[in-house]
Amino acid sequence: MRNPSELVVHFGKVHERSVLRNSRLALLQAYPFERLRVLIAGLDANPAFSPINLSIGEPKHATPEFIKRALVDGMDGLSAYPATAGSGPLKEAIAAWLMRRYDLDSAEYGEILPINGSREALFSFAQAVLDPAKPGKVAFPNPFYQIYEGATLLAGAEPVYLNTLANTGFAPDFGQLSARDWTDVRLVYVCSPGNPCGHVMNLENWKELFNLSDRFGFTIASDECYSEIYPDESAPPLGGLQAAKLLGRHACEKLVTFTSLSKRSNAPGLRSGFVAGDPSILRDFLLYRTYHGSAMGLMVQNASAAAWADEAHVIDNRKEYAAKFSATRNLMSGAVHADAPGGGFYYWMRTPVDDALFARELWRQYNVLVLPGSFLAREARGLNPGKKFVRIALVAPLSECVEAMRRISEFAIKL
Repeated sequence: MRNPSELVVHFGKVHERSVLRNSRLALLQAYPFERLRVLIAGLDANPAFSPINLSIGEPKHATPEFIKRALVDGMDGLSAYPATAGSGPLKEAIAAWLMRRYDLDSAEYGEILPINGSREALFSFAQAVLDPAKPGKVAFPNPFYQIYEGATLLAGAEPVYLNTLANTGFAPDFGQLSARDWTDVRLVYVCSPGNPCGHVMNLENWKELFNLSDRFGFTIASDECYSEIYPDESAPPLGGLQAAKLLGRHACEKLVTFTSLSKRSNAPGLRSGFVAGDPSILRDFLLYRTYHGSAMGLMVQNASAAAWADEAHVIDNRKEYAAKFSATRNLMSGAVHADAPGGGFYYWMRTPVDDALFARELWRQYNVLVLPGSFLAREARGLNPGKKFVRIALVAPLSECVEAMRRISEFAIKL
């Protein structure tokens, strides 16, 4: 018998030497950052420039001290098993935030479950809501957060890529699918504000999606982890639960939203967020999570409750991102362009040459690392909508973001 330790994984594919326990693992493609590592392997970045990494959407602003204190103050929770459903104080803090942020009442936000970061729950949600006997199709925007695809494939469903294009402002185009196609769709992931394009779904977008859900019966998973990063304090992005209320929908039927403290509170290492929405769906999801072993530790719950209860640090966080966008917007040359996003902290920048070539040579010549857009998308309907774009995460300090944009513009002009 072959030794399982001989498992060989190269560029996201499991090779013959392995003992493959789940054949669907072979369907998974390499993660974008692994592809980026391969892209620049064997090359040396220009040592005349200090390295600046804008490829990964990992917040770099300081985690507020009061969240750290609350984490330490919750240490007594280490002596107890946490409940998967979450503690009363945490759920109360989340409910209060939902009511403040989206003007909802308890019937309008449905049920609440804490999660260990939105990534974990976005993946496991597909495993819980798709029927293995008839998994059907799962639709999501293209480019996309790769978890949607992985969750789809490992649940035995077929991914359907909905291209988001510049000529529609990167808005979701649900008209790409025929009625026959929609009949087979069981789950739709949406992301607003979008990663990587920064588009914010408006009420008409939501109305169209809800009408399709009513007609064809699919569940909606709304990824809103960037909801608290936006440029205008007077115009926060519309959320899915809020849109359901404004459209007069009953008890957020077939809708579950996902959000996180990672971006909002600069606490990606806390691995904390929540899902809210359709109570009947979330009852099943709670059952799944009880077996899945995904309860949030009580010390993390204590810190999370403190974070959801405070808005001052979130406003300060938005100001830091706004300053970066303001300082970098006018540094772009005519050779490259990106609109300010409706939300999130990314530039989705069009490139004058192939995006992978652009990213590789930018790193080699100017020591700035960005992510090729084609790595975040798949070929669909004859095109890869990420081609000739790069994603730039404005997560580094302001001075580094400014310096990086100067280098990017100088590099692009030379092409």
